Amino acid sequence: MSALGKVVRSGVGRRRVQTLVIGLATMMAVAASVLGGSLIVVSGAPFDDAFAKQHGAHLSVQFDAGKVSAGQLSKSKDAEEVSSAAGPFRTATVTPRAGEAGPGWPMTVVGRPDPGRSVDEVTLLDGRWPTRSGEIVLSAGSSLLPTMGMEIAFSDLPGGPTLTVVGVARSVTQTADAWVVPSQLPALTAPGSGGYQMLCRFTDAGTTAQITAGGRAVTESLPPGSAVGEQSWLTVKKTAERDTALYVPFLIAFGVLGLVMSVLIVGNVVASAVGTGTRRIGVLKAVGFTPAQVVRAYVGQALIPAAVGTALGVLAGHLLAVPVLAETEEVYGASSLAIAPWVDLAVIAGVLCLVAATAWASAWRAGRLRTVDALAVGRTASAGRGRWAARLAGRLPLPQPVALGLARPFARPARALAMGTAILFGSVAVTFTVGMGASLGQVMEARAHDAADVVVPAPPPDFGPRGSGPEKQPRADPVAVAAAIEAAAGTGKHYSAAKVRATVSGLTGTVNVIAFTGDASWGGYTMVSGRWIDRPGEAVVPTPFLAATGTRIGDTATLNGLAEPVTVRIVGEVLDPRNDGLQVFTDASTLTAARPDLTEASHHIAVTSGTGVTGYADALNRDLAPLGVTARAGGLDAGSDMVVTLNALSAILTTMLVAVAALGVLNGVLLDTRERVREIGVHKALGMTPRQTVAMVLTSVVVTGLVAGALGVPLGVALHGWVLPAMGDSVGLRLPGSVIAVYHGAEVLPLALGGLLIAALGAFLPAGWAARTRTATALRTE
Repeated sequence: MSALGKVVRSGVGRRRVQTLVIGLATMMAVAASVLGGSLIVVSGAPFDDAFAKQHGAHLSVQFDAGKVSAGQLSKSKDAEEVSSAAGPFRTATVTPRAGEAGPGWPMTVVGRPDPGRSVDEVTLLDGRWPTRSGEIVLSAGSSLLPTMGMEIAFSDLPGGPTLTVVGVARSVTQTADAWVVPSQLPALTAPGSGGYQMLCRFTDAGTTAQITAGGRAVTESLPPGSAVGEQSWLTVKKTAERDTALYVPFLIAFGVLGLVMSVLIVGNVVASAVGTGTRRIGVLKAVGFTPAQVVRAYVGQALIPAAVGTALGVLAGHLLAVPVLAETEEVYGASSLAIAPWVDLAVIAGVLCLVAATAWASAWRAGRLRTVDALAVGRTASAGRGRWAARLAGRLPLPQPVALGLARPFARPARALAMGTAILFGSVAVTFTVGMGASLGQVMEARAHDAADVVVPAPPPDFGPRGSGPEKQPRADPVAVAAAIEAAAGTGKHYSAAKVRATVSGLTGTVNVIAFTGDASWGGYTMVSGRWIDRPGEAVVPTPFLAATGTRIGDTATLNGLAEPVTVRIVGEVLDPRNDGLQVFTDASTLTAARPDLTEASHHIAVTSGTGVTGYADALNRDLAPLGVTARAGGLDAGSDMVVTLNALSAILTTMLVAVAALGVLNGVLLDTRERVREIGVHKALGMTPRQTVAMVLTSVVVTGLVAGALGVPLGVALHGWVLPAMGDSVGLRLPGSVIAVYHGAEVLPLALGGLLIAALGAFLPAGWAARTRTATALRTE
């Protein structure tokens, strides 16, 4: 081994604490960077690859067949913005039943002669394309479980046609739930209904504004009101990326915190090593080391633990990615998703280059020191530095050891600043994590709508054959259940909610329609804007519904797939991430004509003040027993795997940041106590006890910890205020102020004291070492 290598190895072995600090800081930064970078790549890769391969449609437009003809639609292909188009294809909204089993859910069927090529090439996953009437291909995402050879009956249509499933396919832009040959559409179209579909690709389609301009060019020559719905590829792409995109802003925040802290830690450790090893530097130069070799020695001492930390960080990033990537493995048929090797290489190269540059900048002073000057310098700090602070602290009515400790940061301001910065980042991370946990709790409460004290769950859907015999249990009568609830002693407020499925023009698949009987505004529904429904014909919808349909508050939306179309006016925007936000909340009387048999309803009850919830539920169950339903205390389940994953990730990364911050404090205090070892010996000779020594060392970080904690809390709140809306935007949700403003006065003070706790944790071990040092040994140390 060369002489330079021996110096590097001995330096790494001698400075074990500093080595650990650099390694852990680097590991945390690399783990967050690998995970965040991989999610950015993975979130878009499957969709982008499939969209390019299948020539996906930039815009799918649904038209009313009663207001426009196929000939008029064909002319729209020549619009200036359109590069290619497919259609018009006849469409129908139907409610199938597989083998006459219920419940039936509406679906959009499109008549296409073949899978297509130039626009929206439908990929067959199993079977073949239909070649004659009586055959159907289901989408892989259909509400019906795609099974080859399965017969699907449309008993609500004239003649009750039955089709056989001959294939399973996937459209990258989700243009249909099923496909048949064009000659089959007339039998699937109820009188007075039906429509056309146009699939368009535009010259420029990278932004929402360009898509809007393209859609305007397609429809401007057509009769007004003929276009009844549209779906942009950007909306489908955002939905496809939603699960992984949620994590990206969160991981960017932790990655930046980790990288900045790594730079500060490395710079501080190397600068401290240079400052405390001045005599050693002089010895190295005296035995023939050049300035460049001295600088390389200190850079190497930083790169070795950084390289180990980088390797561990890459491994940790891969392990942390497992639960996140598992949620995206079925996106567009991807059997497995893994972190791209180039992401690992980019992070490794970037972090190590950053560490090397930081260490080189901090070690440059060692190369410039003259040999004679370096040999003449001792270990102790300037005696006059910080005297004013010591005199001021001595006048305070405090024990002498405490006063000495409080004045210590002013003797080494640069070192105190470095420790304070590490504590600051730890305090920011803790504040941010506490706020994120509270915000996610608010979102889950809005998701679960669990404000009710007692709930009577809806009976499960009946998937068995209808009319299967006398042993078949009758469905509970919601009117009778509501009457029993109203008559029960202790009932305060009560409403019922029934769920049906419908389609919306322009959207593929179904939306959940939640129909309320009674006032549900108190049931935990968090409004983002607008107001709650207060009359029939009104509806509130989540943000993703508005984005997917291109509507806003005040517009109308038409629900299809029921006994008859239902038009509702949107009066409010509600926070609800269930079903990808594709839900409509309305009054039950809005669906009276279209769906009079709303039997599968849940009932939500708020008991009167002073009524015991458990006793009320027990008494109510005695009345409900003849009706075949059961009440239970508490609201609906608010659990979510994604929230569990986010909370676990934030806890792990925050713990790592706090550990790095505490180790940064430990490093600074350890250097300080080693420099002051003779001073500590003098204090002990004059009667300072071990407990007083511990108090002196611990109080030396009190000012630093309090200041850093006080600054870290508002910075953590600001980071939370940036990251949470970005996370909501990544999944298409607008978060109301109640979800963002989760910090309260009772929480702020403990969070501010968190900086003091981090400082105390870091200083505890050096304080114990100083207390255990024998007086004679300390006095002999120079």
